[in-house]
Amino acid sequence: MTSEVRLPESVDELQQTLRKQLYVADRGLAMSVYLALKLKRPLFLEGEAGVGKTEVARALASAFDARLIRLQCYEGLDVSQAVYEWNYSRQLLHIRLMEAAGSSDRKEIEKELFGEEFLIKRPLLQALESSGPTVLLIDELDRADEEFEGYLLEMLADFQITIPEVGTYTAEEPPIVVITSNRTREIHDALKRRCLYYWIDYPDAAKESQIVRSKMPEASQKLAGQVTAFVQELRGTELYKIPGVSETLDWTAALISLNENELTPSVIDDTLGVMLKYREDLEATRGEQTRALVNRALNPGTRRGRRRG
Repeated sequence: MTSEVRLPESVDELQQTLRKQLYVADRGLAMSVYLALKLKRPLFLEGEAGVGKTEVARALASAFDARLIRLQCYEGLDVSQAVYEWNYSRQLLHIRLMEAAGSSDRKEIEKELFGEEFLIKRPLLQALESSGPTVLLIDELDRADEEFEGYLLEMLADFQITIPEVGTYTAEEPPIVVITSNRTREIHDALKRRCLYYWIDYPDAAKESQIVRSKMPEASQKLAGQVTAFVQELRGTELYKIPGVSETLDWTAALISLNENELTPSVIDDTLGVMLKYREDLEATRGEQTRALVNRALNPGTRRGRRRG
């Protein structure tokens, strides 16, 4: 960290710092984040989609007034998209200008063409070069190929990147690194060993209620409580894709926009598409199933145990 950032002095202080950014972190997550900051180690977060992994990076960047640099991973991601590439169109134009000027020194032309001014810097290189506080978010690493993991191992070991034609870029101060995975595939142990690890589960009712109230203060207490209870019940059913916290917040926002102050089966049927994104899940939840879920959600004595994600 740079001297411009004052790290929290305790886990409790970090929890309060994150709370001010509207992020509700339990003790276990706050401890992992705190140690990652203190030890200057990458933080590796796994969990189902929508449970708040990416939001950790956003909250830290906001809390420390740091620049957030995000690398969104996907299949086929390589060095040219993640680290750097050459500005070929500009290089070609430069060649033509040099030829028009009568330059014929091949070595001199090559030297000019592969200078830093022709370099397009991608997220990883940008993070190493950043002069101020920086949070580097490597999002959904499980979507990238295993070969890219190998490159990350080298980069995270020394926080430096070598470009043969230019030289080595080394971070004056390592960025805060947050790596996320939805666990669609296993991440190699070698990368995990370089990180502090935490699994973010679906929140329990109390925590999710806190999240809804902090993120959606305009929601009535009754609506917030009913939404939380219904989603908790919904996660206990057999669904193709269980809704995460982000879907809970989206649904709450939709209900607020419709001026709804409480849940009814008809309102739920009309708005389920905000939470559930698969036809099979919608068909399995609407109608009689909705009424049964509402009954259990609003009558605690009839609730079943919730399935964990």
